[in-house]
Amino acid sequence: MRQEKQLLLDEVGWQIKKSGSFVIMRYLGLTANKANDFRGSIAKQGGAVEVVRKRLLIKAAQTAGIDLDLNTLEGHIGLVFAGKDPLETAKTVFKFSEENDKAVKVIGGRFEGQLYNAADMEMLSKLPSKDEMRAQLLSVLEAPMSHTLSVMDAVLASVVYCLDNKAKKES
Repeated sequence: MRQEKQLLLDEVGWQIKKSGSFVIMRYLGLTANKANDFRGSIAKQGGAVEVVRKRLLIKAAQTAGIDLDLNTLEGHIGLVFAGKDPLETAKTVFKFSEENDKAVKVIGGRFEGQLYNAADMEMLSKLPSKDEMRAQLLSVLEAPMSHTLSVMDAVLASVVYCLDNKAKKES
């Protein structure tokens, strides 16, 4: 293998190992400006977009211990390496695809050590984010406490109303 290809193979393999989570996409009709916007939106989340040849991707994935099938990779292939939150990265890819006439199509991806097909990645991208799930959990925990507080407040208020009515009756 030529030295340039080996360096590229090593770089892609290192990124796969470093990131751990990525989205495999096929791009078609992606203009330079749209590609730049896409890279920028992924970079905001700490991720990166890499366009690679299929055979190079398969070899790099094999060095990282991932088995990819060449038959599932059609067209021009790119990898979107996840940043801080892999689900947010997948959401960004799907959102960009919808906003730009399907210029990018998700073929599959890897999340938490497991490979997923396009349908599974879309399902994962529709899950709520960590912040949304935390908010839902807090609302579940907060609701009973809020109701308990309102019951206690009503009990205390009723005692005050009783004392007030008794004072009015005696006057």
